[in-house]
Amino acid sequence: MNSLSESIIGFAVDLFQQIRRSKEGNIFYSPLSIMSALAMTYLGSRGYTEQMLKLILFFWCWKAGKAGNVHRQFQKLLTELNKPTDAYELNVANRLYGEKEFSFLQVSFMKFYLASVESVDFINAAEESRKMINSWVEIQTKGKIKNLFPKNALDSSTTLVLVNAVYFKGQWQQKFKEENTSEEKFWLNKNTSKSVQMMKQTNVFKFASLENMHVQMLEIPYKGQELSMLLLLPNEVDGLQKLEDGLTAKKLIEWTSSQNMKERRVNLHLPRFKVEESYELSGTLEALQMVSAFSSKDANFSGMAGKHGLVISNVVHKSFVEVTEEGTEAAAATGIGIGVTSVQLDYHFHCDHPFLFFIRHNKTNSILFCGRVSSP
Repeated sequence: MNSLSESIIGFAVDLFQQIRRSKEGNIFYSPLSIMSALAMTYLGSRGYTEQMLKLILFFWCWKAGKAGNVHRQFQKLLTELNKPTDAYELNVANRLYGEKEFSFLQVSFMKFYLASVESVDFINAAEESRKMINSWVEIQTKGKIKNLFPKNALDSSTTLVLVNAVYFKGQWQQKFKEENTSEEKFWLNKNTSKSVQMMKQTNVFKFASLENMHVQMLEIPYKGQELSMLLLLPNEVDGLQKLEDGLTAKKLIEWTSSQNMKERRVNLHLPRFKVEESYELSGTLEALQMVSAFSSKDANFSGMAGKHGLVISNVVHKSFVEVTEEGTEAAAATGIGIGVTSVQLDYHFHCDHPFLFFIRHNKTNSILFCGRVSSP
């Protein structure tokens, strides 16, 4: 790995492998959103806490190791992602909420992460602080993410809360015609199916067949082609577990590289789907060895507040995605044999059984969202 985008992929896959251990059914999250919030704490971490964050965020394996480089790369990425455009709506927002008894160092967070640190009174007004945080997230995600922190999630012992919000709304480059959508079966497994609204179109897409994984891959561009949805579809109805078991960052980088995907005429069937998920990620991150950040004894964020005693209390992530004929609306609060046959017949890419998907910003090669559709 030699870039921030590849670090995001590494973190995204590690996070996915942890989440799926305890989560059946649909999955949806934003690795970019979670990672950028954690990178802010990395900016203020010191000692063992800093080394641990560097490890799980994959900053150790490229020039990010040089002081400040990772933060400059995030500054560049977030500036690029938040650039105004008529082609789609994309807003990435980060904020830290810290107990007011700590004096937070504001300048670097605003410079690198376009983020502010808000001082709040968790000790005397935890419930008011919770409502204020939830209101900010709801505004940032155009009302799609409500009540990020449920009642009693924050209390007088809370000292630091990371909040990350991403909102995306994009139209397909080639929209599906609604009159072609019809009720079809989606196979949950070999024996069980459910009825879904299946969208259909035949068009030229970037396509690859990952023959040794028994998986097909397709890229659907959004209007302007700066963003795409990547679909990974097992050949077999029950092939998802094998795909997930074999999924690594290295493979995903290789599979999705431009030289491995060729333009082909494809008959595409994709179900309409909507996924809303909520994750309390403290346990997931601890399983990735991010332990000291949650320990009042071991956490060292003295570079953020000038003194010890600061500890991450909550990492909550809530996400939303809806895919229709028009496009996608999403919000979140991270030797392979590739063969293409030469026959020029239409390829069939029918998502009528569980599949994985990613939403990617193509210019920076950054994965904004990851998901699994087990039941649309």
